Parts: sequence; structure tokens; C-alpha cells
Amino acid sequence: MIVYDLECTNGHTFEGWFKDINAFEDQKHKRLITCPVCNDTAVVVVPSTFAIKSVVSQAEQPKTSDKAVDQWEPHKVLDFLEKNFENVGTNFSREALKMHYGVSEKRNIRGTSTQTEEETLEKEGIKFIKLPLPRLDS
Repeated sequence: MIVYDLECTNGHTFEGWFKDINAFEDQKHKRLITCPVCNDTAVVVVPSTFAIKSVVSQAEQPKTSDKAVDQWEPHKVLDFLEKNFENVGTNFSREALKMHYGVSEKRNIRGTSTQTEEETLEKEGIKFIKLPLPRLDS
């Protein structure tokens, strides 16, 4: 499952859970997604702050140029994240801390965190990357 922050044309934001980006697009096309406030069916994915904790070492990370990053397509980025990182939702900081201290097995995770949680992670020496979700307008 993947969680998207959605917004209707009236500016109401809400969360939607989908199997993958294709499920979101299919439901959007069929007008099955409605705003819980005003029942508007014209919704788009809006940027969402989330973080990624990766266990890939610096030596194992692929070298990419700025040109390669500029050529990423939003659907491909989201698909990569969905397939390669476990979504721990709002438990991101808790899971990152557990892995850092050896309480749980290290793995690739993604999720959300608050500013306070991010400050704690930084103080503990835990590296993470914050990425906004790309807008997926049709």
C-alpha cells in the first residue's frame, strides 16, 4: 500500500491509500475518489513531506549525475520507492531509532516525521533524506 496526500479543487486536503500509482490513476479516472469534506471528485496528489532511511552504504550507492536526476519521471520515482522501501508511515522516527540501536533489523524504510522527530534523528547521528512527493496531475 502507498499513502498519498490528496487535494480537491476546493483546497481540502486528505489522505488516500492505494495499492500502487496505477490503482490511484484508475480510481481517479473513474471518479471514485471523493473529497470527504465537499464530495469533489477532481483530486490531485499534492507534495507530502516524508523521509527515507536507507541501509545502502556510500560505497554501494550508484553514482548519478545531476542530468540523470533531472530526467527522473515522477511515476518511476514513486514506483521505485514503493518497491524498495517499506512504508512505516508516522512510525518513521521510531523505526529508524530501533534500527540505529540494533533493536530491529536494518532495512530500507520510508514514512513521515515531525520537525522535532527529525531533530532527534539528527542528534542521534541518523542520516535520512526528505523528499516531497511529486505532483501527479493528469
